[in-house]
Amino acid sequence: MVGIFSLVTGYPGPSGFGSASTAEQVTEGLDASKLTAIITGGASGIGLETAQVLALRGARVIIAARNMEAAYNAKALILENNPKARIITIQLDLSSLKSVRAFAEEFLSMDLPLNILINNAGIMFCPFQLSKDGIELQFATNHLGHFLLTNLLLEKMKSTAKSTGIEGRIVNLSSIAHHHTYGGGINFAQLNDPTAYSDKKAYGQSKLANILHAKELSRRLKEEGANITVNSVHPGLIMTNLMKHSFFVMNLIKVFTYLCWKNVPQGAATTCFVATHPSLKGVTAKYFQDCNEDKPNILADDEKLAKDLWQFSEKLVKTAL
Repeated sequence: MVGIFSLVTGYPGPSGFGSASTAEQVTEGLDASKLTAIITGGASGIGLETAQVLALRGARVIIAARNMEAAYNAKALILENNPKARIITIQLDLSSLKSVRAFAEEFLSMDLPLNILINNAGIMFCPFQLSKDGIELQFATNHLGHFLLTNLLLEKMKSTAKSTGIEGRIVNLSSIAHHHTYGGGINFAQLNDPTAYSDKKAYGQSKLANILHAKELSRRLKEEGANITVNSVHPGLIMTNLMKHSFFVMNLIKVFTYLCWKNVPQGAATTCFVATHPSLKGVTAKYFQDCNEDKPNILADDEKLAKDLWQFSEKLVKTAL
């Protein structure tokens, strides 16, 4: 009940921020001029808002987007409002492992530092489809593409953190939908089976995978003493292009739950808070919503499931079509 009260009223939590806080508010006073951030899906919705706000605070921002026309338009919009913004656009289709590898290669060839990786892009509730690599599309886009991308950029993040002394941060955008998934959490055996497919559960599965990925990666980085944190966030309910496959249904739901919905600046707040706020130095393997730490589904804390998912993901990356 406290969570619902805070969500509806915007009353701040222990962090001093809440559901009504905006991305600009949670980054107020931040000097990000020494930071470089990659934002997947940074050309629209809360990804674009995140890119705008981090650029406003001085960060160099790489917008990774599938649609390059949208990326160019996003860059133009940011520069129109902030002529000093440092924005780079690179194509990235997370449903294609070949595209993920090409993105990483192009970014690494620029020899730039990397302080922040925000795994923001995603798709939601789409009909059953297989990716170009033969993997169920929501799992491929929301989890596996980000899993490979993060691994390919990890050495750059480690070296940046070591040479600068600045803590690296990885943020996975999950969702409250991670509570609604298949039995056991991840349907390893029937991942690509259309007869077992539920668009809602497949989305929840991919969002649970985002949290499990963050927790297992955090454990591994801690073991080797890397100065990088990994956390996951639920941005809140925001009407964006993510909901294009369920626009009518979500609009109907919004009629009855309108007090719980956020605008885009509010939707980007938790991401920006977790990616940059000094109060979270050293905080890792946590789940946040409304700019405060929250408890995820019990499956998200299953260490064996997280390790199994990691091994499963590694195998998929190696053996995909």
